[in-house]
Amino acid sequence: MTYESYTVAVICAMSFEMSAFRYMLDREHPRLQRKEGDNNTYVLGELYGNKIVLACLPGNQGKGSAATVATNLARTFPAITLRFLVGIGGGVPSKKHDIRLGDVVVSMPSGQYGGVV
Repeated sequence: MTYESYTVAVICAMSFEMSAFRYMLDREHPRLQRKEGDNNTYVLGELYGNKIVLACLPGNQGKGSAATVATNLARTFPAITLRFLVGIGGGVPSKKHDIRLGDVVVSMPSGQYGGVV
């Protein structure tokens, strides 16, 4: 496998979330040599014929960490076409959006807004 073989990225907020996703892979691939300037740790594998890259935030959560992981991942794996940020989130119930723990939230960016809530 090469860096260009992988087309799907999954970024997890916490390591135990990454472990859970890792067990869902049909097969795990050997690690590739680390690229200079990329401090991410990756798990590589395959799920339903898709080549998957798993990455995790480096201990501290937040937008800055997520942006750094995503930037390094995009630079290292140039063929990524689908990116997912997965994890255990809190609920955001309101009169307009009844989002509860366990729901799947898909972002649809619009204008200056990220698209979630």
